[in-house]
Amino acid sequence: MRPLRYSINVTLDGCVDHRVGTPDEESHRYWAASLERADALLFGRVTYEMMEAAWRQPATGTWPDWMDDGDIAFAGKIDKAKKYVVSSTLDQVDWNAELVQGDLGNAVQQLKAEPGEGLFVGGVTLPLALADLGLIDEYEFVVQPVLAGHGPTLLAGLSERLELKLMGRHEFRSGAVALTYQPGR
Repeated sequence: MRPLRYSINVTLDGCVDHRVGTPDEESHRYWAASLERADALLFGRVTYEMMEAAWRQPATGTWPDWMDDGDIAFAGKIDKAKKYVVSSTLDQVDWNAELVQGDLGNAVQQLKAEPGEGLFVGGVTLPLALADLGLIDEYEFVVQPVLAGHGPTLLAGLSERLELKLMGRHEFRSGAVALTYQPGR
C-alpha cells in the first residue's frame, strides 16, 4: 500500500496562502527531490488549476525567463507527474491527469492500494477532508520564517485533534524548516 503524504508551505502563524512566504530556489529543489517519493499527485480543483497555471510547461517547450534552476527542477517534476483531481465541477482534465469521482474515502483508498512509492496531496480543502477521514500517512510542512497575519490557515476546521510524531527535520539557509510527521495511531 503506497502512503499518502500531505506536503505544504506554511508560515509561522499557520498561513498556507501560496502568495505568502514564497519558497526560494533551495526550497524548490527540496520539493523537487521530495516529489521523487511520489508516483502521483492528488489535487482538489482549485490546487490543480493553480498548479497547472504556474508549472505546466508551455507549448513552446521553453520555460519562462522568470524561472531559476530551482523553479525549473520543481516545474519539471510537477509537469510530468501523474495527477488525480478531485472535483465535482470539472467534467474533464488533461495535463497527465484524471478525475477522481464518487465517494472520496473509497476512491483514495483505491489509489493508496495501488503499488508504488506514494501519493502526494497539496492544497487546503482536500487535505482537510483526507485528514478527517484518517487517510494521510505523513505530513510534511515547510515552515517559512514569515508572519502573514491573514489568509487560510493549516487544516482549519479539523474535526478532531490529531496527535503527530516527529519523524524528521531539514533546515534551510533561509531559516525555513521542513518538518515531517506521522499520525500517532
